[in-house]
Amino acid sequence: MAAPPITMRAGGVRIGLGRSPHRGHALPHPELSMIDHRQLIFCMLCSTNAAAQTPSFRSAPLAPMDIPMLPSGNFMEPRSDHFHSGVDLKTNGAEGIPIRAVADGHVSRIRVSPWGYGLALYIEHPEGLTTVYGHLRAFAPEIAEQVLEAQYSAENQTVDLTPAAGSLPVKAGEVVAWSGNTGGSSAPHLHYEVRRSKDQHALDPETLGLEMADSRPPVIRGLRIYPTAPQSRCQPYPGTAKGFATDANGDGYGLQPGVVPAVFGPVGIAVHAVDFYDGTSNTCGVRKIAVLIDEKPHFEVHLNEVDFDKQRYVNAHMDHALFRQADMHYHRCYRQPNDRSDLYSADGAGAGTFTPIPGQLYKVRIVVTDANDNRSELTFQLRGATVAEAVLWEGRPDSVNTFRWDRDNLLVRPDFRFSFPANALYDDEPIRFDSLPGKSAALGPEYRVLSDAVPLHLPAEVSIRMASLAPALQSKAVVVKRDGKGRTAPIGGTWKDGWVTARTKAFGTFMTRVDTVPPTLTPLDIRTSMAGRASFRLKVQDDLTGLDKWSATLDGKWILLSYEPKTKILTHTFDKFSEGKGKRSLVVEVTDERGNRKSASYTFER
Repeated sequence: MAAPPITMRAGGVRIGLGRSPHRGHALPHPELSMIDHRQLIFCMLCSTNAAAQTPSFRSAPLAPMDIPMLPSGNFMEPRSDHFHSGVDLKTNGAEGIPIRAVADGHVSRIRVSPWGYGLALYIEHPEGLTTVYGHLRAFAPEIAEQVLEAQYSAENQTVDLTPAAGSLPVKAGEVVAWSGNTGGSSAPHLHYEVRRSKDQHALDPETLGLEMADSRPPVIRGLRIYPTAPQSRCQPYPGTAKGFATDANGDGYGLQPGVVPAVFGPVGIAVHAVDFYDGTSNTCGVRKIAVLIDEKPHFEVHLNEVDFDKQRYVNAHMDHALFRQADMHYHRCYRQPNDRSDLYSADGAGAGTFTPIPGQLYKVRIVVTDANDNRSELTFQLRGATVAEAVLWEGRPDSVNTFRWDRDNLLVRPDFRFSFPANALYDDEPIRFDSLPGKSAALGPEYRVLSDAVPLHLPAEVSIRMASLAPALQSKAVVVKRDGKGRTAPIGGTWKDGWVTARTKAFGTFMTRVDTVPPTLTPLDIRTSMAGRASFRLKVQDDLTGLDKWSATLDGKWILLSYEPKTKILTHTFDKFSEGKGKRSLVVEVTDERGNRKSASYTFER
């Protein structure tokens, strides 16, 4: 075993200098993995004064980086199937920015995965808060050493460690990692979170010391009115909702001149609102929305805490179809029947809906506030339509076959079955089903159930008949889903009694395929002589079901092979377990989700 890293202290800053931070931990990008010790010395010196004060978290936490705090995404900004649980901080488009503990504490969790947060570090603080640092490129040496040991012990890239309390203490300002682009990150940045330790709910970092310049009020881009009962109507358009453009004026925002929506029956309101910070053009989320009718408080939306068990309710709160298809941030200012989130000022199905008196005129004011208390207002008039008007307007048919949100649902056809449990929908949905011819007779038909514009809260089960499939191919059968943008993705599947069954988290178009082709492996920089090289890489590709397992041995012993899904590259950085001189024998094996396996052998001098 190598000697433990030497620890140096200066002004409360502790940085391990025993080995280069890339040593002992395989990084997805070895060409970026070298951290110069001169950078460590510089980081140590420049943070001496700030860290010497050792501030408490709640009084004055430090910034996690020594560069301006510019967000590319903020807290509770709506994302696909979740609210953003932290702040994405820009790193000047580069990796390798030193990441600092914002306050005293201890490392409570270390997670490494090809997905999600990638390399992530959790630091628990005495004040009952935990900070999270995600998409990292490398950990500080002492942390990286523990990770490497765990990966080799488990023979797995993915590890999730919970060090004993106090075993890895950190001081405010200490460099604990370097920024990167690992996991589900589309560009270099730091994902920074603050959680309440006792329940792991995420809180707004801006209310807990993170300072980001913001003098700009939210922007209100549109209004939308939703009939919420069969008899509800919104003049004079068919369908279930009507949108209205907004105009900025000296007093805030209003509807276009002369526009006074007329509605009948209970309706709900949604507002398209976004926010921007100084120094950046990235679209961010708002924090609070208040609806007043004739200056009386009617309903409020509070976006100030993330309960990870309720994340998927973002699909109920937002207009899911417009968000998914056009990236429009329409926040519902009412509660859908199966929206059980904690975002609103009132509970119960239908809370926030409004039933105007026929013939009466109302003043509606919507106040949108961001995290720094900048606010914008949308003011407009709303008229209650008469019964005579309403019967002339076309709307959703009062009697249609529907999927019920509060019941188990089953759709059965001779060669297709689709089912999902009660509470999988947020509201009732008219049944829309089509059987379509496949691209060829050999591929079989396709089946469309609603579309991915309709969100699913709980998984559905889809079964497609493949009775004539040869026994040797039954384990290779897979269900594939196509979304509204024409993109296809496998969702797995198990063959039994002539049917292939899989689970899906979204509606769409479903079909079957058979995957018998193994992945391909292409060495990118493996040479006959690897002397002086720090790492090697291989490109792995699979045409259908995707990579499921990967492993490598060097001279018959398991070595760490790290997968980066964005680039489809497998990387090994030589470490204390794989170092050695002379002729080396490497075997790499990859397997796709249907069990198709590819193995390749290489020899080189080291």
